[in-house]
Amino acid sequence: MHPNPRQLTLLSVVQAQGSVTVEQLAETLGVTLQTVRRDVQRLADEGLLARFHGGVRVPSSTTENIAHQQRESLNAEGKSRIARAVAAAVPNDCSLILNIGTTTEAIARALLHHSGLRVITNNLNVASILSTNPQCEVIVVGGVVRGRDQGIVGEAAVDFIRQFKVDLALIGISGIEADGTLRDYDYREVKVAQTIISHAREVWLAADISKFNRPAMVEVATLSQIDRLFTDAPPPEPFAALLAEAQVRLDVA
Repeated sequence: MHPNPRQLTLLSVVQAQGSVTVEQLAETLGVTLQTVRRDVQRLADEGLLARFHGGVRVPSSTTENIAHQQRESLNAEGKSRIARAVAAAVPNDCSLILNIGTTTEAIARALLHHSGLRVITNNLNVASILSTNPQCEVIVVGGVVRGRDQGIVGEAAVDFIRQFKVDLALIGISGIEADGTLRDYDYREVKVAQTIISHAREVWLAADISKFNRPAMVEVATLSQIDRLFTDAPPPEPFAALLAEAQVRLDVA
C-alpha cells in the first residue's frame, strides 16, 4: 500500500495524539465520515492503525516493529524529502555510519552522487545501494543478519564498530517519546545503535513525523545525544521545547 497525502495526514494526526475519534479526524481533515472510515479501514488492514469502537489509535505493540515492506511505503515521500535534505548537508570526502531503517536506505539513495565517502553500515540494503557508487567505499559490519530487514545485529557488530570514529552517524529510529527518549524494538539492534552514537563526532537523526509519540520498548538514547534532527513536518508538542533544551538543530524538509 502507498498511502495518499490525506491518509498520511491522518496517520500523522493519530501518531501525534495516540488515539482519536472518527469524528475528530473528519473535522481535522475536512472530509466526510465515510471517507475517514474508508481510509481507516485500509490503514488498519495494513497494520498501520488499530481500530476501536468510534475511533483509531496507534498500534499497541511496544515489542515489535511493523514489517519492512510496510515501512518502506509508509510516508515514502516524506522520507525522500528528509533524505534529500540530509544528503545536501553531507559534505564530500567524509566518513559516515548509516544504521538500520528505511529512512537511512532513502538517505543512501540520495548519496549516490557524492564522492570520497567512506561508509560503514550494519544495513545490507544500504550497502547494496551505495556499492553502486564508484566514488564511495562501503564497509559492511560483521554480525548476525536479521532476515526480515537485512540489518546486522549482535555483539560481533558492536565489537566491529568500536574500531572506528567517524565524522557523521546518520541514524534512524523507531520512536521518539514525549520524555525525549529515542526508542527501538530489538535490544540487539539498540546495542549496535548506541555504539554507533558513541563512535561518531556528530550524530544526525532522520525521523519522519510518524515517529513522534510512537512507543517502543528499548531506550536507545536521548535527544541530548543528538546534534541535528531531520524530519518532514514540524514536530508536535512538546518536542519543540525538548529540542531547544537539548540544543538539537531542527531541519524540516
